Amino acid sequence: MEKQKLVFGSMNYIIMAAGVLLMVIGYFIMSADTELYGFGSKGLTVGPMMVLAGLIVEVYAIFYTPKKKA
Repeated sequence: MEKQKLVFGSMNYIIMAAGVLLMVIGYFIMSADTELYGFGSKGLTVGPMMVLAGLIVEVYAIFYTPKKKA
């Protein structure tokens, strides 16, 4: 049997892992908000911005292509 090539390169997977880590940190920040029903600045601003940053990093990881060596 032939060894199948992966869809993405190793750098893509590293960037994807960083994006997932950012999203997990964002969700943790939102859950750590001490205000009632999460209406503090962490639950309404900081956490969602971290999750959005993680999603942007994920999209970047999908479209990332390494530069060809000349």
